[in-house]
Amino acid sequence: MARKDYYFTSESVTEGHPDKIADQISDSILDAIIAKDPMARVACETLVTTGLAFVAGEITTNCYVEIPSIVRETIRDIGYTRAKYGFDYETCAVITSIHEQSSDIAMGVDPGGAGDQGLMFGFACNETPELMPMPIMLAHKLAMKLTEVRKKDILGYLRPDGKTQVTIEYRDGVPHRIDTIVVSTQHSPDVVMKEMKEDIIEKVIKPVVPGELFDEEKVKYYINPTGRFVVGGPMGDTGLTGRKIIVDSYGGVGSHGGGCFSGKDPTKVDRSGAYMSRHIAKNLVAAGIADRAEVQIAYAIGVPEPVSILVDTFGSGKIPQEAIVKLIKNNFPLSPKGIIDALDLRRPIFRKTAAYGHFGRNDEDFTWEKTDKAKTLKKEAGL
Repeated sequence: MARKDYYFTSESVTEGHPDKIADQISDSILDAIIAKDPMARVACETLVTTGLAFVAGEITTNCYVEIPSIVRETIRDIGYTRAKYGFDYETCAVITSIHEQSSDIAMGVDPGGAGDQGLMFGFACNETPELMPMPIMLAHKLAMKLTEVRKKDILGYLRPDGKTQVTIEYRDGVPHRIDTIVVSTQHSPDVVMKEMKEDIIEKVIKPVVPGELFDEEKVKYYINPTGRFVVGGPMGDTGLTGRKIIVDSYGGVGSHGGGCFSGKDPTKVDRSGAYMSRHIAKNLVAAGIADRAEVQIAYAIGVPEPVSILVDTFGSGKIPQEAIVKLIKNNFPLSPKGIIDALDLRRPIFRKTAAYGHFGRNDEDFTWEKTDKAKTLKKEAGL
């Protein structure tokens, strides 16, 4: 039975969060390589901690990129530019341990097979213009606004690390009001907490939240609830690639296959399969075939076509599930090669996916967000 009246919470993090630093470094390295060698195989993992960035993984390519320089440029762009932050692009050590992709894996991938076994999920719903769940979209927008305010130096005491969280009250299955907003941001040691709370509410929260869901008398704020957040970034917490998979996807709404996205070239179906699943789900909702849709596709390593396809419309489908699966098979390529070609994934577009979510973004490079198949699906569905 579908839930009707409930509260749902999702979180996001800023680009200065340690795990997101790691994701962005991994995807920056991927972009640098794929810009020179679109057919490269990349599986790049990053660890960041106090004074250290460690890059490891499997890379097979015919080009050369200067990985330490890419790491430092990425850290600089995020905003770790001063040693007093406990981590900065000029003084941190950069260590690499890279080797080639296993020939056993390549044997199955080269002819066009999937780069690994696994299951991927895509989700869409009509709660927001982006066809994303509202809690994660608002959390992302708050995190982006927090970073914008920091980078424009509107509030001079902000530092790069930060987290946001939004709780939405649902009534009869639809968003009714914003119940709770949590913002934790790294800051300089001399800031006055009362002043910072007022600043965050006025400069970050109010410009973002939708007025029709925002009752200032009822909403609960938690701004830096511990009272102090000076030590942050990699000095406060070790960061790893792929540790924010729920932030990267749908904020806990629906299911997740478990594989992360960042640092992986598009032959890795953890990434490309998840992008196509989202593309399918979004077009189904945009076509009016369902109000909510979750699409699962699963692969066996070295095998081009999925071993299974599943669609769940949570009771909102306008046509039978078998008909929806047939529409998917007729209109969307599902082999790794077909996905890569359809979504044009052999381009250096991945660094910007590595913060504020891979889905729901208004960016022409995010081809999986296009609703270009919606009209065709609607027509074929007879709607």
